[in-house]
Amino acid sequence: MSSTRNALLRGTGSRGTRASNGPRQWSFHNPVRVTFGSGCLGRISEILDGRRYVLVTYGEPHPREAATRIAAAAGEPLVVIDDVSPNPDFVGLAKSCARLGVQTELPEAIVALGGGSVIDTAKVLSASGGEFERVRRYLVDHEGEEALGSVPIIAIPTTAGTGSEVTSWASVWDRDAGRKYSLWRTDLYPEHALVDPELTLGMPRMLTVHTALDALSHSLESIWNVNANPVSTNFAVGAATDILEVLPDLADNLGSLALRSRMAMAALLAGLAFSNTRTALAHSLSYPITLRYGLPHGLACSFSLPMLLRAVIGDDIECDEGLRRIFGEDLLAGVGRLTDFLRDLGVSVSAEDHGVPRDVFRDLIAAAFEGERGRNFVGAKDRVLDAEEQQRARPGDDAGCSDGNDTTSQ
Repeated sequence: MSSTRNALLRGTGSRGTRASNGPRQWSFHNPVRVTFGSGCLGRISEILDGRRYVLVTYGEPHPREAATRIAAAAGEPLVVIDDVSPNPDFVGLAKSCARLGVQTELPEAIVALGGGSVIDTAKVLSASGGEFERVRRYLVDHEGEEALGSVPIIAIPTTAGTGSEVTSWASVWDRDAGRKYSLWRTDLYPEHALVDPELTLGMPRMLTVHTALDALSHSLESIWNVNANPVSTNFAVGAATDILEVLPDLADNLGSLALRSRMAMAALLAGLAFSNTRTALAHSLSYPITLRYGLPHGLACSFSLPMLLRAVIGDDIECDEGLRRIFGEDLLAGVGRLTDFLRDLGVSVSAEDHGVPRDVFRDLIAAAFEGERGRNFVGAKDRVLDAEEQQRARPGDDAGCSDGNDTTSQ
């Protein structure tokens, strides 16, 4: 392990520590029970086992049809919260919590049917006890943890990318203040994740691409991470390898259940990887880009990946070993491969092509290192800024890319 990683581990209280003259110590924990496979939504009645539940979902036709199947199998929910918006913020979450708070019966479970925004909303509802102020106070004022609740969550992803079905945190946005928070509690791990690839059929192309790129970011960021361990890296390598192979074919063959299944599995593995490491610099960099410029999350955290791969090469032996299992022995050639992969999907690696001025982007890189996720990155700020310079000096690397701002995502 590099001295850089050792210093970061000491500074963050990571689980990874090295005994004197001995191997690095590590641990891995994920308590979520996972059921995977086509048609496994049909097991929802067995999993709920008669418990009163709240259903959280989107209001669109596709999840509505699956919600009807859930109600037919497990009985009607106490309430349906189906007005979840992308990147749920304080205003919308307060309304959702209020709808839960006026119920005369308390739920015994929350069923989250949707993408990351839905599952994150379910986690906020679980902690809130029907009062969003409890969550706001905990996030903003760092007070009132004893007032937070914990209602068991059944997570049923309808996208392949978020990984939220196997993590213990939720992204919570305060758009008025221009801030993003992470609600993190060990009792917010879902009780059960039902991953049915059939539910991802019908996702439009750009939503399919953006969510898959989010999963790719999860996997790579869990490798170039101060909290990486052999189990998380194995999950990450498997996820990234499959995404690089499957996504180009899936983007041109959206109706293939076989490809959808492989992508759902890859997203799940990526979720298991970063459930123990958390994300790193690409996500730290993405949050202000999403807030200020409106880029969909998966796009905002993925276009910087080639730059970060270039910056991290040679900084950490274990990181290099994991990355070589994905990209081969020549990691610099891997930078080109990753750039071409994104380009072929219509994703430029230039911040300016996404509406972010270069001087702003470089300032955001520097600021990202100060965030909690940025401190998880094994690399150095100067090397990332140098990698941005090198990437800019190679205009052919992203020639022919479309402007990422003409895409839509949930």
